[in-house]
Amino acid sequence: MDVYLPIANLSVNGLVIVGLGALTGILSGMFGVGGGFLTTPLLIFYGVPPTVSAASAASQVTGASVSGVFAHTRRNGVDFQMGSVMVAGGILGTAFGATLFRVLQELGQIDTVINILYVVLLGSIGTIMARESLQAIKAERTGQPIPARKRRHHPLVASLPIRWRFYRSGLYISPLAPLLLGMVVGILTMLMGIGGGFVLVPAMLYILGMSANVVVGTSLFQILFVTMATTMMHAMTTKAVDIVLAALLLLGSVTGAQIGAKFAQKASPTKLRLALAVIVLLVALRMALGLGYKPDEIFTVAPL
Repeated sequence: MDVYLPIANLSVNGLVIVGLGALTGILSGMFGVGGGFLTTPLLIFYGVPPTVSAASAASQVTGASVSGVFAHTRRNGVDFQMGSVMVAGGILGTAFGATLFRVLQELGQIDTVINILYVVLLGSIGTIMARESLQAIKAERTGQPIPARKRRHHPLVASLPIRWRFYRSGLYISPLAPLLLGMVVGILTMLMGIGGGFVLVPAMLYILGMSANVVVGTSLFQILFVTMATTMMHAMTTKAVDIVLAALLLLGSVTGAQIGAKFAQKASPTKLRLALAVIVLLVALRMALGLGYKPDEIFTVAPL
């Protein structure tokens, strides 16, 4: 079933795109991540331009985050005060990211930058996840539990001026810390089309020192509004959002997330985390290879 993507300016098999959305949805349901960090690379591998892949994946993450926010709100798992500060930072980040995106696009380097960012981020985070997962599996086999980490914000956070109380997160820290964190995630969302959850969740735990029971819900709350702002920013500035592509991806991911959630209930969380780390590292390796080898045909679609 061929479908024409007007912004990407190419025809694709609609069932394949729905299948890619379903695959990322299954991973999202199994591992509790947004899936945007896998959607963009998979679309690039399929032949969709990186700029269109990143912009359209952001709109898919917006739709996929809505149900997650409602679910966590019902169980009181969202710190709206913390989330609002990070949303403000995220919107500022998307504005800066849009300018950076346009500059790189005019220089003809945006595709290369997107690929390099994915290799660095996925490679780093995949390595950390794999190491922690292997340590946890070893601890389970030997019967020696890993010492629990004390929840404490980073010393740099403690040095920032002005302090607010974030009651749901159990913190008394400067609002500049979540604001700056939100800005970083906003820039990455604008450039890469990711939701940012796989960066945001560890940062909220290990840098801000937030309570674990509100981290995922607050992350989804921030992701929802920042990806919404990113989609609007892309639509108004880069003109790279392909609504047909985003709709096909969303159709697949909604169904896939339900399937993934059922699988997750039957599998070991530690082994699931290791499997996700392996997938992330494989994607990073594939993108690194793509940066290194010479394509069969060298061409450009950049405007002259």
